[in-house]
Amino acid sequence: MAASSYSATPTAMRAETLTRCCYSTTSTLIGFGSLHTSSKLLFTTSSDSRRAKRSLYVKSASSVPEQALQDTSTRLDEGASGDLVSFTPDAASIASSIKYHAEFTPAFSPEKFELPKAFFATAQSVRDALIINWNATYDYYEKKNVKQAYYLSMEFLQGRALLNAVGNLELTGAYGEALKKLGHDLENVASQEPDAALGNGGLGRLASCFLDSLATLDYPAWGYGLRYKYGLFKQCITKDGQEEVAEDWLEIGNPWEIVRNDVLYPVKFYGKVVTDSDGKRHWIGGEDIQAVAYDVPIPGYKTKTTINLRLWSTKVASELLDLHAFNSGEHTAACEAQSNAEKICYILYPGDESAEGKILRLKQQYTLCSASLQDIVAQFERRSQGQVKWDEFPEKVAVQMNDTHPTLCIPELMRILIDLKGMSWKEAWNITQRTVAYTNHTVLPEALEKWSYELMQKLLPRHVEIIEMIDEQLVDDILSKYGTSNPEILVQKLNTMRILENIDLPASVTDLLVKLQENKADDSSESLEVDDSSESLEADDSSESLEADDSSESLPIHDEAVDEDNEHEEEEDIEKNKDAITEPSPPPPPPPKMVRMANLCVVGGHAVNGVAEIHSDIVKEEVFNDFYELWPEKFQNKTNGVTPRRWIRFCNPNLSDIITKWIGTEDWVLKTEKLAELRKFVDIEDLQIEWRRAKRSNKTKVASFIKEKTGYSVNADAMFDIQVKRIHEYKRQLLNILGIVYRYKKMKEMTAVERQANYVPRVCIFGGKAFATYVQAKRIVKFITDVGATINHDPEIGDLLKVVFIPDYNVSVAELLIPASELSQHISTAGMEASGTSNMKFAMNGCVLIGTLDGANVEIREEVGEDNFFLFGAKAHEVAALRKERAEGKFVPDKRFVEVKEFVRSGAFGSYNYDELLGSLEGNEGFGRADYFLVGKDFPSYIECQEKVDEAYRDQKRWTGMSILNTAGSYKFSSDRTIHEYARDIWNVQHLEIP
Repeated sequence: MAASSYSATPTAMRAETLTRCCYSTTSTLIGFGSLHTSSKLLFTTSSDSRRAKRSLYVKSASSVPEQALQDTSTRLDEGASGDLVSFTPDAASIASSIKYHAEFTPAFSPEKFELPKAFFATAQSVRDALIINWNATYDYYEKKNVKQAYYLSMEFLQGRALLNAVGNLELTGAYGEALKKLGHDLENVASQEPDAALGNGGLGRLASCFLDSLATLDYPAWGYGLRYKYGLFKQCITKDGQEEVAEDWLEIGNPWEIVRNDVLYPVKFYGKVVTDSDGKRHWIGGEDIQAVAYDVPIPGYKTKTTINLRLWSTKVASELLDLHAFNSGEHTAACEAQSNAEKICYILYPGDESAEGKILRLKQQYTLCSASLQDIVAQFERRSQGQVKWDEFPEKVAVQMNDTHPTLCIPELMRILIDLKGMSWKEAWNITQRTVAYTNHTVLPEALEKWSYELMQKLLPRHVEIIEMIDEQLVDDILSKYGTSNPEILVQKLNTMRILENIDLPASVTDLLVKLQENKADDSSESLEVDDSSESLEADDSSESLEADDSSESLPIHDEAVDEDNEHEEEEDIEKNKDAITEPSPPPPPPPKMVRMANLCVVGGHAVNGVAEIHSDIVKEEVFNDFYELWPEKFQNKTNGVTPRRWIRFCNPNLSDIITKWIGTEDWVLKTEKLAELRKFVDIEDLQIEWRRAKRSNKTKVASFIKEKTGYSVNADAMFDIQVKRIHEYKRQLLNILGIVYRYKKMKEMTAVERQANYVPRVCIFGGKAFATYVQAKRIVKFITDVGATINHDPEIGDLLKVVFIPDYNVSVAELLIPASELSQHISTAGMEASGTSNMKFAMNGCVLIGTLDGANVEIREEVGEDNFFLFGAKAHEVAALRKERAEGKFVPDKRFVEVKEFVRSGAFGSYNYDELLGSLEGNEGFGRADYFLVGKDFPSYIECQEKVDEAYRDQKRWTGMSILNTAGSYKFSSDRTIHEYARDIWNVQHLEIP
């Protein structure tokens, strides 16, 4: 056998591992060698072209420290000149590497080599290869000093890393064979890896797809996030619905991460701002913590480029443990500083209904922003090699804020530049605006974050000062744009556009507005009198309305026949009310002072993008229309995408092989436009047979998984109908399950023969987490599981209908379900889903979609063809009028909708009281009422569309053709296309291939 780096001898194995290269903040590639060995091995990669089969090189190097610290580029040049010995890792050498890690870098006891231990050893073996490319990537970036993109996100929903890493390294076959030699199967070993609990939904999954594409396309970039110890939560499904327990993904360690103990930054909370003798502002005192870096390698596909995901964990210095208090028995108090620091990175999205929860969330957001920006600034200064030119900062750095969570990047960068680097406001503001950009992900109010002004002022006093100055500058911009000729328009713009809500305008502006009103009164007193009278009438009408409302709620309504005691009590009540009316009512409390984070994002950045064409239009025309009028050049669309590596090539190998066979090349994995070539084969019977066979194989795996996780047996020959996403009212899982209830009710009204003739067998699969404090969403989960428990045990229905809720839905579950899907539901209320990315994954895997014209559904339907997408429901531009119609009491529900609600209330699905859930679909007004998400309005259209689904599925040739055309039309929705657009239009970063 050819010599390889993975020699079976213990000495060579020890040398191999002990000489792994580690990236340090001093920008040198350092080899760590054993004191007892005379040489060490340096691994690099080389290829004649970017997409050539990769090889590894082994070089014998002296253990003299000076040579060990030589410049990396010199060693790379030596490799290029042929001084290195090339080899390709084979199964035997990989097996030796795995055995070495099992013995010498163990996380488990030595007696056995069982699956968990096999996973860790395999992952560490793969990490060795990644570290080589990882270090080479950033040494090259340091050398070239290129502009780099930094992607800040509160979520990175990575999923398992092992299969993705070996796939990108093109070593899947070799690792599979190596593990067989060691008595294990690669798929079983990979299944031992817990999903990294660093995200929840589409926001985090998109961020992870973007990192994959950035590495694959050779763009210089880093990701920044937080290292959540317990994630969001692990979801358990019980008879009571969803229950939450802490994630345990870090309990046995994470073989992919490397802690950088030398990369830590101070982060401050509370304190006060003081002015020194030269007029500079300083933030002092308060609570100080440290953010320490944990780095995770992100490999590209068929390229050496391996970029970095840097996650921050929080701690305090050891001396802050109060030993005196601890030894006095005050253990909790003694550890208070440690506890306060560490809990920042405990949970993703801690509940924020309490003041403590709000403080913790704001601490999380600031920690991410402060540590990341300090790190970015340090990299910029290091790469400048002592010749720092701050006006070049935006030419070297692009910061992308993934939604509003990292908004504090803007005042934090201003603070660093002004307070720490000594810049003027004008200089710092120019740099900040040219550096930062913002992606908006939703039009929902809760996502357009607002923070309490008082809370932020208490926690981040210097940042509030900076935000106030930004707001004042914005007010000046608004005055310059709109002038003073129309005070009403000016006031309206100020009210909607300011960053500070319910906070007094600067005195100069207030004086100006008062003066404008006085001038208008002098110029048009008659007109003003008319206006005043109309306003008075409006006020009178309003007060009458309020009085009527008050009386209806507080005054009892009696029959004419009352006894004397009641009559006397009524008279007393009337007298009391008279007294109350004559007394002046207390003034209403002032509205809360808030900081509008989305407005700050728009003002502080140079670009604002939506994530689908319809969403970007809504952002411009509704959400930020006033800003769009002021700065139209800032607004863009960047339709989301998903990585075709994880989301079809690796998770659906059977279908991928078929695509490659019929297209004639595997280039489609990098150039997804080649998927369109499938269209010319759509009617060929051989392709259809192979396509159905691959889908059936995937469905069989899911049927086994469902049995394991839920205990329910399902028929793999039934249609697999799937809705998996975060549980939220606007995503309308409630519409789906009510449609299933209607289907079930109609089935029960038929004979067995009629049921078989009228209905296609279906397995209806749900998955997703309801936020722990989102009561209505948790009611929906409970309802789905109750419906499933009834239907799945009904012998009359049998395999014609099954309803399954998959517990603890995550990326790994998605990788199993999506390849098996045949119908997928993307049925949000039109205009409320920004984009969605699961719809793209389903289409890419040959799943037919049923949905509304919302988010990326619009573009998917355009690409796959209208005949290959099941459309129903109201359009986005109709929603406001439909809600108005409902408020006016004009909506008449479809009788089928009334029927299905009555069926639920009849107790058909158990004794649980669903009045609160169904009540949200009833009434014409009120919080949590009036069917805000139009479930009742769209219900008839939805069930009629489902009848068309059944009709199409009966014709398997037609259905298979629709499936193929969905894959063929999904090419646009690769995250590679999206990243190319960000790089070109927003970041201005260039492709840089590692030599």
